[in-house]
Amino acid sequence: MRRALSRRLLPGESGFTLVELLVGATMGVIVMGAVGSLLISAMKSQPKISKRAQNIATARWVLDRFTHEIRNGIAVSPGKASASEVSFRTYVRSSTCAGGGTPASGTPAIECQVTYKCTTTTTTTCSRTQAAPGTYTGTATTVITGLGSSSVFSYSPSSTAPTYIGITLHFPNPDGGGDLTVSDGASLRNATLIN
Repeated sequence: MRRALSRRLLPGESGFTLVELLVGATMGVIVMGAVGSLLISAMKSQPKISKRAQNIATARWVLDRFTHEIRNGIAVSPGKASASEVSFRTYVRSSTCAGGGTPASGTPAIECQVTYKCTTTTTTTCSRTQAAPGTYTGTATTVITGLGSSSVFSYSPSSTAPTYIGITLHFPNPDGGGDLTVSDGASLRNATLIN
């Protein structure tokens, strides 16, 4: 009977001791806990990352719109160039300056007065007004909202006779740090057409 219990183990038949199994299981629990913690942390930060990406995409779209109209600009109106407002004559693809529909493809652009104004109530909102040349009032259309500052525009060489308009958009950082800042600018390429 004793001979049957003392049989030798063949290669490949060795196993783990109870201590080895307990150590392995403990290490597995620790690794899984660390992975779970990282996953939970990533899931909690995802809304902030999404909001930040959305703010940057919106800023790029707005900057493209601003710079496109500024490049087609003829002249900045005197007294209407500040950090929170710019008004300039520019060429727009519209049937009327009052905001009519899009004209046929062969129709040339018309000269209109475009005014961008950024105001702060609870959040900063920038609006756009399009009117006849020399007219600064009309129906305002909201272009962007949620900015951290109404100081959007800068001018070179000066605000009295600018040829370059800089645009800087400040968005509150969802992470709580400093503002997310996106900047661009454009020169008035049609400014040489004025006498």
